[in-house]
Amino acid sequence: MADKNQIWIGLTRVFQDVFDDPGLTVTPTTTAHDVEGWDSLMHIQLLVAAEAAFGVRFNTGEVAALKNVGEMVDLIARRLDGGRAS
Repeated sequence: MADKNQIWIGLTRVFQDVFDDPGLTVTPTTTAHDVEGWDSLMHIQLLVAAEAAFGVRFNTGEVAALKNVGEMVDLIARRLDGGRAS
């Protein structure tokens, strides 16, 4: 089973790198509305960076269904466990 704490640590680093903000923190309820500069282009960059960091791939349907960062962590955990999103 994927360690969600490690996913949070890694994903926080991804956010900090993508948004060039070493002080940026994210929570399970964080959305694009909560992060300055998180527009559609940054969303794509964020997803590509997360895929690279965790060695996973997302499909368009999965990405469109994400409501917040907590759901992104859950998706990454499922991928790391070898499962597909529901």
